[in-house]
Amino acid sequence: MITYRPLWKTMKEKQITTYTLRETYHFSPHTISRLRHDQGISTWMINRLCQILECRVEDVIEYISEQKFEENQ
Repeated sequence: MITYRPLWKTMKEKQITTYTLRETYHFSPHTISRLRHDQGISTWMINRLCQILECRVEDVIEYISEQKFEENQ
């Protein structure tokens, strides 16, 4: 499963909030919700997050096997 856990850490380090994503970069509330619930987003959107945060893909998304994800819940 793909998770966006690294995104929240990166955003905190860069002092970017979801409000900033919505108001400054015009992210829809739907996209923010998809990120919060580890649902799919486009590679274009991942690219955009990397541009905004000036980071690598690994700083936004992470792959975790279903078994390890369930163990960590």
